[in-house]
Amino acid sequence: MENVVLIDAGGTNIGSVRYALQRLGVDAPLSSDADEIRAATHVILPGVGAAAPGMARLHDTGLVEVVRSLTQPVLGVCLGMQLLFEHSEEGDTPCLGLIPASLRRFVPGDGLRVPHMGWNSLRIDRPSPLLAGIDTSAFAYFVHSYAAPTGGWTLASCDYGSTFSAVVQHRNFFGAQFHPERSAAVGARLLQNFIGLRVPVQ
Repeated sequence: MENVVLIDAGGTNIGSVRYALQRLGVDAPLSSDADEIRAATHVILPGVGAAAPGMARLHDTGLVEVVRSLTQPVLGVCLGMQLLFEHSEEGDTPCLGLIPASLRRFVPGDGLRVPHMGWNSLRIDRPSPLLAGIDTSAFAYFVHSYAAPTGGWTLASCDYGSTFSAVVQHRNFFGAQFHPERSAAVGARLLQNFIGLRVPVQ
């Protein structure tokens, strides 16, 4: 039986992520309790907003080392994905350091507005159980001003002026830059796939 827990990182999308999970038959509690988070079979780190307040919230609740030590499948969503990286240019913020790269701000120009907001197509870069049933050119909904580079952690990428990581994995840590809860069937499938992941993850 899946025991999914949402980390209370103060993001404004937490309610909508919970509703998206409920539509899949999963009632995920919101928690900042280290023992409850460690006992979960699956952990989701949601977040909307800036990197510095997001990290400050994790520090204030004593969850930085807890998140770093998790061995079950963990999914960062939007800002939650960005916090998995080493550093964000946003506020010159040290992050969780789980993925060895830094987030940089989009450069506006050539008709590109910042933030990157709206539907954009995904490019599947390597197969993963997290992306089962999601095809290249499937559309997902994004709202973000800072982006992760591509690298060995990239499962799917997207283009907005330059190429950035849209879905990532490093060991048991996964991330989606787009909002699954606002991405219709694609988002529902990604969440369902995540809930279906088992340890050890590939």
